[in-house]
Amino acid sequence: MKGRRWRYTQLPIQVEDTLSGEEGEEEEEEEAAPAPQDPVEPQLTEASQVLGASEIRQLSLHLPPRVAGHPWSLRFCTSRDGFSLRRLYRQMEGHSGPVLLVLRDQDGQMFGAFCSSTIRLSKGFYGTGETFLFSFSPQLKVFKWTGSNSFFVKGDPDSLMMGSGSGQFGLWLDGDLYHGGSSPCATFNNEVLARQEQFCIKELEAWVLS
Repeated sequence: MKGRRWRYTQLPIQVEDTLSGEEGEEEEEEEAAPAPQDPVEPQLTEASQVLGASEIRQLSLHLPPRVAGHPWSLRFCTSRDGFSLRRLYRQMEGHSGPVLLVLRDQDGQMFGAFCSSTIRLSKGFYGTGETFLFSFSPQLKVFKWTGSNSFFVKGDPDSLMMGSGSGQFGLWLDGDLYHGGSSPCATFNNEVLARQEQFCIKELEAWVLS
């Protein structure tokens, strides 16, 4: 009888131990599953004077996978380097990777462009379909390549242009990096990025993402 009672009292404990182990494994699997889906938070080498933490997180979700996890390095900013397109070109020398160009105009509007390769002087348009325009008005709007043409980026000595079609530019900046313009263009099928087609720049930053 004692042997029977021993079997009877120990059996539920063994079953509970087994079930407890199975439940523990299931709980561990459920907790671990969401981890790979978490976006990588961009790491900036210094604080941005244009973008806040929310804007940075939103923009990072639209960047190509090849730059995910790469630090953002501030290569040029008007508050430090002055309002000069030629200075911007010089600061980009020796770099060939993608660039995020962000600016705030005198009306407080934030907008810019992601360039698939560095900003440089060029005889014609260059870049790839990764290039896009964006604006915060106030919510983020991203204008990706439509495939209608390949007029991504063109760097002249006295102007910088991004996106084109029918004589219009999605975004253009003058040689002083003070005046600029934005119009709907076939490359990105974008809206006017600023509140008006012509604007004055208050702050501009160029971030290297590699």
